[in-house]
Amino acid sequence: MEVVLQVETKNYQKVREILLKDDLVSRASITFREAKAYGGEGYYCFISGLEEQCKKALEITKELAKEIKKDEKEKLINKIKEEENKALEGFGGIFG
Repeated sequence: MEVVLQVETKNYQKVREILLKDDLVSRASITFREAKAYGGEGYYCFISGLEEQCKKALEITKELAKEIKKDEKEKLINKIKEEENKALEGFGGIFG
């Protein structure tokens, strides 16, 4: 399951801390990105993991972050994955 959250700048540190300190959620893949790079404000948090991890992430951040849904979610996930793939290719060039 994949979830994208939009986090206001003022809540960024608190959301990051909550997600990374939770025993279940912290085992998921959690990526933070500045939203400016994607035409938004604040930060985006991309969480990829088991359904229970993603649901708990939504539950524990519901007061501090907004879930991005449907088309916008898919666009953001594709952009983030594309960036990660390019970064991996760069490492391959360095170490390969």
